[in-house]
Amino acid sequence: MVIGVNLQSCKSSKKEDPIPTIPIGGIFSLTENWTTLGENSVYAMQVAQDDINTYLAFKNAPFRIQSAVANTQLNPNEAKKSFDAAVKGGIKFLIGPQSSAELSAVMPLVGSKALLISQSSTAGSLAIEGDGVFRFCPPDHIEGNAIANTIYNNGIKALVTVARNDDGNTGLQTATGTAFTALGGHIDAMTPYGTSVTNFTSIVATLKSKVEAAKTTYGDDKVGVYLASFDEAVALFKAAANEPVLKTVKWFGGDGIVLSAALLADTQAADFAIATSFYAPTFGLPQSLNTKWAPVAARIKRLSNVDPDAFALAVYDIMWTIAYTLEATNGDVSNMETLRTKFVEQAHAHEGITGDITLDDAGDRQSGIFDYWAIKKDGNTYKWYVSGTSSSTN
Repeated sequence: MVIGVNLQSCKSSKKEDPIPTIPIGGIFSLTENWTTLGENSVYAMQVAQDDINTYLAFKNAPFRIQSAVANTQLNPNEAKKSFDAAVKGGIKFLIGPQSSAELSAVMPLVGSKALLISQSSTAGSLAIEGDGVFRFCPPDHIEGNAIANTIYNNGIKALVTVARNDDGNTGLQTATGTAFTALGGHIDAMTPYGTSVTNFTSIVATLKSKVEAAKTTYGDDKVGVYLASFDEAVALFKAAANEPVLKTVKWFGGDGIVLSAALLADTQAADFAIATSFYAPTFGLPQSLNTKWAPVAARIKRLSNVDPDAFALAVYDIMWTIAYTLEATNGDVSNMETLRTKFVEQAHAHEGITGDITLDDAGDRQSGIFDYWAIKKDGNTYKWYVSGTSSSTN
């Protein structure tokens, strides 16, 4: 099934019953940037679709679900086109987009047309009550508090911050800086770089100057760098690797770079990450629910060859919340206000494989823990691994 010009249905490994299907859209970045999450989100939809349709068949429900995905290229304009195409195709539930910049562009279009649920947008500026938009990850102030506490408690007293100029990454830069300052630390925030920047020479030169100044004041082991980015961090790391002083301080990151296949594929960038003890947080998975999320994660990895993070597994939870919503309406999608109300009710009534999915008044996940991911070399290959966990939940 194809919805619009860009949406293509996910293939299911199970034969569909010849009964009506309700489409669920996914608008993800499958090329250009942050594609690791985009691809794993597609496979999470596919795995969830199989499980949900098995459940619906067992319950003798009068409908099944069918997922359809579109590639946004992490581009706000493409995200808007994908949303419009989905709505014109009759889709009432859409998962995504991934970034806050995309979500910011799409939000004015939502209205009463559909329910839009992002698995990974964190910008606090997008927390708006009653807008028909939901987010199944904690907003930036929760992540900022978590990483700031960890950095400060590890002895860093001065932090130079740099970010990609989009809603999500600048939100993380601000949230982390605010929390770090509240702890008594010093923040030197660089002006965010443009979303189309590929040459980081001048940015790294400014970064070098700021790090040198901070080291003079605070000492070599008390200075760090915080980077909120997507896959372009690879190019920035490669440029930074040519400046010895930038290897003498510890580096930290935002969630957009975690599990990046592009970073693992570049030897110079990966070596720089290891040399600077780089780690970054992403929305974490509770070990108490390991028996629930681990089997799903393994099924997704068999399809993508990449470990899915909690953002990707949140897609699985979103799919089930949609399914429970449809079950509550007996498959009736004619009244958007009813769908919104039932969606929130079902989110609050069920625990997901990623944990408590209770939503706050703005429709955002109200709590969460964070796993810290770092890179190590294993033989001739590089791997992401969990180096620690934050206990911050709000």
